Amino acid sequence: MSLKTQIDAFEVQKKANVPADILNLMDVTTEKLIAEQLSEHALKVGDKFPAFELPDSKGKQISSTELLTKGPLVLSFYRGGWCPYCNLELRALNNMQQAFADQNAQLVAVSPQLPDESLSTQQQNELAYTVLSDVSNSLAKKCGLVFTLDERLIPVYDQLGLDIPKANGDESYELPLPATYVIDSQGVIQFAFAHEDYTLRAEPLDVLNAVKALNHV
Repeated sequence: MSLKTQIDAFEVQKKANVPADILNLMDVTTEKLIAEQLSEHALKVGDKFPAFELPDSKGKQISSTELLTKGPLVLSFYRGGWCPYCNLELRALNNMQQAFADQNAQLVAVSPQLPDESLSTQQQNELAYTVLSDVSNSLAKKCGLVFTLDERLIPVYDQLGLDIPKANGDESYELPLPATYVIDSQGVIQFAFAHEDYTLRAEPLDVLNAVKALNHV
């Protein structure tokens, strides 16, 4: 089943269970973010991806230099384990983890969550790949992905039990756009997806095909 099919099914459930006024506010704030065209300033194919060193879910520092010595890097930015769309994407990538490994691709997910929160996300989704903590969105900012959650959504998120300050360790409410990059051994982006609409995600099969194309150049 494609990731889009899974997300479409979740959308049906959400519309059946979430009050109409909240759904409307989510739509309005998403449309506002789309209008700001933040993704136009995000890193694109052909750009050099910034070198980084971030802690994994157990606190070990992981560097992009180290990862790229092993093969292409597939990097997926997600908002947090509190986001159901992110969890669907994380699991969909995990289901294809072996296919990525067969292409010598290193699959890595990145969020602004603290390492302990990243560990919870990794365990709850039974992820077999590396999950990194980009605290304060330092890497996401270099990629042009960061926005501040619309203040109108803060009480709604509180009502839904989504505690972003606890997950991220700050009160900024800064989040990354969902984004996926395929980066070659020279650190150059060969596939890029970023969108202001958090319900839209890169299809894992498209990402895998980008890796395969890279390996056959």
